[in-house]
Parts: sequence; C-alpha cells; structure tokens
Amino acid sequence: MKVVFVGPSLPDAANHAATDIALRPPAVQGDVLRAVEDGANVIGLVDGGFENTAPVWHKEILFALSLNVTVLGAASMGALRAAECQAFGMIGVGRIFNDYVSKTVVDDADVALLHEPMELGGKPLTVPMVNVRSTLDKMERLQLFDEAFRLALELTAANLFFKKRSWALIVRACSAIPASQEEYWLTMLKTHAVDQKRIDALALLEAVRAAHDQRVPTERHWEFKKTTLWAEQLARSKS
Repeated sequence: MKVVFVGPSLPDAANHAATDIALRPPAVQGDVLRAVEDGANVIGLVDGGFENTAPVWHKEILFALSLNVTVLGAASMGALRAAECQAFGMIGVGRIFNDYVSKTVVDDADVALLHEPMELGGKPLTVPMVNVRSTLDKMERLQLFDEAFRLALELTAANLFFKKRSWALIVRACSAIPASQEEYWLTMLKTHAVDQKRIDALALLEAVRAAHDQRVPTERHWEFKKTTLWAEQLARSKS
C-alpha cells in the first residue's frame, strides 16, 4: 500500500498519481501513524497542517522508518520533515528539500501559503517564498534584471505575511519599481512564475510510483524509543 498526503502544493494530484497510490489530505499529527497502522509500505508527505492543528510529529515518522516503511518528503511540510529526518532514513525529493538541507532556506514559513478549503479543491491563494525565489532565479538567469533589483524584489516578498503575499502586492510594495512600471513587472513576474512546490510534488509522486510496495529491512544506526508520550499517542490512535 502506498499513501501520499497532498493538498495545495498539487491540488490536481489525482490526475497525476499512479493508480496504486492512495491520496490523503494534508497530514496532521497522528496521520502518518494511522497510515502505518493501515498497512502502508510507502508514505509520501507533501502537505501538512500547522497553524490551527498539531503538525506531523517527527516521532511518528521515526516509528514508520523503524518498521521499514519507506517515507519520502517534498515541496512543503514534507520537505521540512525530510530535511530534519534525513539522518534517520527519510528520503527527500526536489529543490525545496535540498535548499533546506543546504541551509539556503532556513525559515519554515517559506513554504507556507493561504489556500482554499480542501473541500473546495485547496487551490493556492498566495505565493510562498520558495516559489518567489525560484521565479526570481529564473528571471535573473534570463538577465531580465540585475542582482540589486532581484534582491529588492526578494526582500519585499520576504517581508510580506504569507497569507497576503501575491505578485501584485510584491510589485506594489517594492520601492525599486516606480508606479509607472508596476503593470509591466507584474506581467513579467506572472509570465515567468515558477511553481516550485508543484514541481517538487510531482517529483515525489514519481518517486513513490517507482518505490517497491513492500517493507524491506535495512540496517539502522539508531533505535526507536517507546517513550511515555509515544505510548499515549499510540493509545489515542487506537481509541
């Protein structure tokens, strides 16, 4: 059994996932544990709740890994947890994961965005910083602006609250862009926009598709500790 937790990073995941992959909404604390108990051999984590609910617990990922479940992460919460749990065997996929590992990106909020309720499709409504940086990287490579202009745009975007960050607001708030050029730069940014979270989420789906649907024993340098807190979480999952 293969399970992938995905939402606003790839709202149309159902159109891209292999038929043997069970798609579940963004994961919160306890969901990875439940997937393991349901019999998952491969778990892909893309999106996860964090603001109004307890996020995916590192301990449940370690539990899955201790049972030889293949756990992959990318794009959003998955990239964060993969960077944090890589040393224990979690597999990271994509640029965003690599940027967290290399410390090119350090802020958890850089993957955050505002989106529609999942019941309505979960479409992103704002632009996460990881997408802003990938877009500006592309435009700089195309020599559409110089480094100073790029830094001004990036700093402006970084200073905006993730629930309000949009290309339009970035352009309006950037002091390097005169009012007479706002429409031009808004068009340029939208035209060259790179949805890095989507790219990485698609890469994770491909990695999950290619993974063997079985638990394969591996040598580990660590031992899973069944703490009192873990026992309480395990009990809650069975209630």
